[in-house]
Amino acid sequence: MSRLEVLKTYKLFINGQFPRTESGRYYVITNKKNKVLANVCRASRKDFRNAVVAARAAQPSWASKSALNRSQILYRLAEMLEGRKQQIVDELLLQDIPLKKAQEEVLTAIDRIIYYAGWTDKYSQIFSTVNPVASSHFNFSVPEPTGVVSILAPDSPSFLGLVSVIMPVILSGNTCVVLASEKYPLNAITLAEMLATSDIPSGVINILTGFENELLSYFANHMDVNAIVYAKSNEKSITTIQDLAPLNVKRVILWNNKDWWKSEDAETPYLIIDTCEIKTTWHPIENIGAGGAKY
Repeated sequence: MSRLEVLKTYKLFINGQFPRTESGRYYVITNKKNKVLANVCRASRKDFRNAVVAARAAQPSWASKSALNRSQILYRLAEMLEGRKQQIVDELLLQDIPLKKAQEEVLTAIDRIIYYAGWTDKYSQIFSTVNPVASSHFNFSVPEPTGVVSILAPDSPSFLGLVSVIMPVILSGNTCVVLASEKYPLNAITLAEMLATSDIPSGVINILTGFENELLSYFANHMDVNAIVYAKSNEKSITTIQDLAPLNVKRVILWNNKDWWKSEDAETPYLIIDTCEIKTTWHPIENIGAGGAKY
């Protein structure tokens, strides 16, 4: 007798937990031979709202951690991926990615996490300045996290692209809500399973699966999202984002070069600063007069 394979249902990842979509909907992932690979949750507007609430709640404590501590936490994630890299490769193979490309993608993703972990306690020195002013003040400008960032991850490379859009966003103290690749979502939830047992606090990274054309407007117009990163090249979607994001003066970041993520161009501290705000602080200088008197 033939046996029906028990397919895994890939759930959402919100606030460190794995809820099913509140709508109860799902879609089926198949390969080129039309073999059914998995059932994947189809996130709704309410799922996105729940993820934003979790990201907002987690942001202050994540940003308050020392840069060194955030660096250690990200490095630990790379260690976990190193131990489970074959699982990611196997999932890419299921999704019709050739073996050599799958292996290169996973190894590059691990290396990219380490790259950004190394920048966590260094980028601030690069982008901070002491500004000359014509008064008795010190004037400093320093980068700070912008808050909650919504991200639409690229379809290809699905896993490397996902890692590459998340790392430069969260290392500065931002939290995020990510819509994984609609076509190749399997690795996203496997990554979430690692996140759930990593040192990254719940709510810092929230991963949804579903349809871009259904969720895009919510990612762009939610009033408690401070920035949106779009890592695809759909001109219609870009226009929608640019129309809706100004409703709350949301920053729009377009990382939409489809060949970018496989190259060293995706390894730059300038991607970190894209989702930072520059805060300027004035501090009075105490002048010491004759006899040690302050004035």
